[in-house]
Parts: sequence; structure tokens; C-alpha cells
Amino acid sequence: MDYDALLDRAQSAMPDGPTDAAARLTVPDPEGETDGSFTRLTNLERIADALSRKPESLHRFIQREFGTNGEYENGRGRYSGSFSLADFESAIDAYTAEYVTCSECGLPDTRIRSEDGIEQLRCTACGAVRPIQKRTANTTRRQPDVEEGGTYELEITGTGRKGDGVANRGRYTVFVTGASEGQTVRARVDGTSGDLAFATRVD
Repeated sequence: MDYDALLDRAQSAMPDGPTDAAARLTVPDPEGETDGSFTRLTNLERIADALSRKPESLHRFIQREFGTNGEYENGRGRYSGSFSLADFESAIDAYTAEYVTCSECGLPDTRIRSEDGIEQLRCTACGAVRPIQKRTANTTRRQPDVEEGGTYELEITGTGRKGDGVANRGRYTVFVTGASEGQTVRARVDGTSGDLAFATRVD
């Protein structure tokens, strides 16, 4: 299934009127270009600035999500392989859910602090603190934790940049249309890209 179509469908399914969190977090859409066997994210620095995070942090996260090599220079990210704008948008959503959005109040008013060598996400709005769960690059192929067309019970633990629910299943970050943080839902996987999956609530 075409991932641009998946994202369009997910966005159109969201209710009208942004949440307070969405209203306070405006992130530029990713802009990319192909460079031979590489793909560039040309506005990486502007996206990181909108998220109030260092561009190097976002760049490293995208590398891990794609399981590829890359380099950051002059505000741009360059990645080995062919990736679509939908791939970049999904990676940015996953980064936002883990490194920016408070899991308690859903607001982006957070700061990263290191305590005893562990990175913590501290919310300046509600005071909540949680550890940041870093994921390593996928270097081996194994039986997938989710498959396109499969239906799974998922615990929604976060909110994506577009307002969809975010869950984790094995190595996958799953974006669930029609689900909200704190819910446990059944969802059908419509498509996958790298370690990201797109699903629709069916219960």
C-alpha cells in the first residue's frame, strides 16, 4: 500500500480542531531529495528547531529507524538508501513521541536531562519524568513482530505529531488511527516501513 496514501488517510480520519498539544507544536513537513544512492532530508535543522531538540539527535534517531548510515552537515541529513517523505515523516513522529511529547499530559513542553547516565524526559508543564527508551539499529532480519494485514491488541502509550495513537510491538513503533493514549485497542496493520507500522483501530 502506498505510504503517502496511508498518511493522508490517517490525517483525514483525525477529528477537526487540534488538541492543545498539537496547537503548541508546529513542525515543518519534511523536504527531501535523491542524491544517487542516497536520500537527503534538506530541512532537518528546521524540524529539529521546531521540536526544540538538537539536529544531531534527530539525525541519529532517523539513522537508527532506517537501519542505515548517514551524515549530518549544514542543516541537512544524508542517508544511504532510498526513502520517501512518508518514511521521514513517520520517523519524525516516532522521535516526537519518544523524545518530545510528555506521556502524562501530552504537551511538548519538555526538556532532556541526564541523571546517573540515563537520559530523562522532564515535562515543565506537569512535572512528569520518564526515561527515554533508546532503540538500536535493526541489523538482522527476523520474523516480523507485525505483518501487513495482521490484527493485534495494542496498548497506546503515546501520541504522534499528527494526533494518532502510538504503541510498541517488538521492534516496531505502531501509529494507530482512531486510538488515544491510555487505551488498549485492537488494530489492523495497513502497512510497514522499516521499524514503523501504520494501523487502523478495528474494535
